[in-house]
This record gives sequence, structure tokens and C-alpha cells, in this order.
Amino acid sequence: MSNKPRNTETRSDKHSGKEPVSVGKILTYVVLFIGSIIMIFPFYWMITGAFKTYQEINLIPPSLFPSNPFNLENFIYAFKTAPFGRYFVNSTLALLGCIVACSFTTILAAFAFSRLRFPGREFIFSLLLSLMMVPYEMIIITNYRTIVGWKLHDTIWALILPFMSSIFYTYILKGFFDSVPESLYQAAKVDGCSDWKYLWRVMVPMAKSSLATIILLNAIATWNSFLWPMIATNSKTVRTLPFGLYAFMTEGGQRNDRMMAASTIVVIPMIIIFLFARKYIISGMSRGGIKG
Repeated sequence: MSNKPRNTETRSDKHSGKEPVSVGKILTYVVLFIGSIIMIFPFYWMITGAFKTYQEINLIPPSLFPSNPFNLENFIYAFKTAPFGRYFVNSTLALLGCIVACSFTTILAAFAFSRLRFPGREFIFSLLLSLMMVPYEMIIITNYRTIVGWKLHDTIWALILPFMSSIFYTYILKGFFDSVPESLYQAAKVDGCSDWKYLWRVMVPMAKSSLATIILLNAIATWNSFLWPMIATNSKTVRTLPFGLYAFMTEGGQRNDRMMAASTIVVIPMIIIFLFARKYIISGMSRGGIKG
């Protein structure tokens, strides 16, 4: 009788004690830490370089910290050299237009290919997927002739219309819609729910993580787009932020400190959006279906 409580206590100590950390887990954390440093360091170098002087950024060996972290001379020069305020407004308008239009068409197309039954559905979807193999550069001329024919050249609409749909985003969202049980759709139809109501009241709320991922990918692509805005626009009143970086390139070279400041202005909005949306992005990437 006297040994029983001791054995119980011993077993409880084993359960309450911490498990030893394995060597494999330590190596995993070390690799992840090194990888995170490699990915974060370019952003750190860009942001700190924006606050350095011309002499500091060209030091050998380089300095990791600016002598004056409140030096805004490069940012002031950036806004004087190029109308970044106007470029920011244009980029924002193009971003919002592409996100709203592309998200709407993606939701409708993904639902149609996932739930609706019509002749040639699989063939049409396969045909659209095959178009993903066509390089974007091959359709630029066609898009440009269309924009000019519609007299939309050098307007904000020229930055939005060619990107109102995406088969890649449709493919991603269709994969999530396919993971939703068919019985849920059939039950909604028995209750008299229309396809339109079922899509926006059931499917879209369930797919918010996947939609957040699609929206972020679309936002990054639109925000960083350079080739098409350069072709489709001529005036500074319509051009976007990436084109503003051209103002810092000359025949004699470029000032790296000023280029870092301009690049920071372009990149910071996307970093902020990612920080706010990272929870939905991780959830959308890792979620393979519905948890019952």
C-alpha cells in the first residue's frame, strides 16, 4: 500500500516533465532561422540604405546601421524628382480596380466550373488551363491594339481591363470549391436556395482564406507591374509607382541611397498588406478541405 502512491507520483512526474528536444528539431529551427535571415536581410538593407548618406552606403566594409536614422533627405529628393504622390494614387486606383474586377470574375468562373453542369465544361476548363502556357509577352500587342481601338490608351482603365480575369486564380478557387461536399449544394437546392444566393452566402464566406490569398497575389502583381503600364500610358498623370524608379537612373549611373529611398516607397505598402493578411494567407495555403 505504501509503494502505490510513490509509483503514481513517479508516473505523474514523467508525464509532467518536458520532453527532450531532438537534434532534428534543433537543426530544423536553425535552418529556418538562417532562411528567414536570408529573406529578410534584403528588405532591411533597402530600408536602412534609404536613411544613409552617399558616403555611408558606399563604405567598404559596409555599415549595417545608418549614422542618422532620422535622415529624410533621400525621401525628400525622391518626392521632388518624381511625382510619387500622383504615382501612388494611380497605383492604388489600378490595384483596387483589378482586385474588385478580377475577384468577381474569378468567383463566378470557379463556381460555374465547380458546381454547374453544362455541355463541354471539362473541355472548356482544360482549354483555358492550356492558355496558361502562353507567355504574357505574346499577348501584349493584342491587348495594346484593343486598348487603342477602344480609345482607352493613357487612362486608368487601360491598367485595369486586361487584368479583369485570371484562369490561374480561377484554378486555385475552383480547387477549394471542389473540396466542399456536393451534398451541401444539393441540400441548399432542396431548400429552395438559388445558385446565386448559395454562392455568396455559403461558398464565398467559407472560401475567405483562399480569396485572401488570391487577392494578395493579384495585388502584388498589379502593384509591381512595370511593362504594361509603360506601354499603355504616356503621361505622368496616369503612370504608376514602379515607373517612378526610372527617374533615378541616368547615363552616368545611379545614386544607391536615393534609389533605396524610392524603392522603399514602392515596397512598403505591399509589406503592410502582407502583415495584415498573413493569417488568411497561411490558412488558405494549408487548408485542404472542410473540417467536419
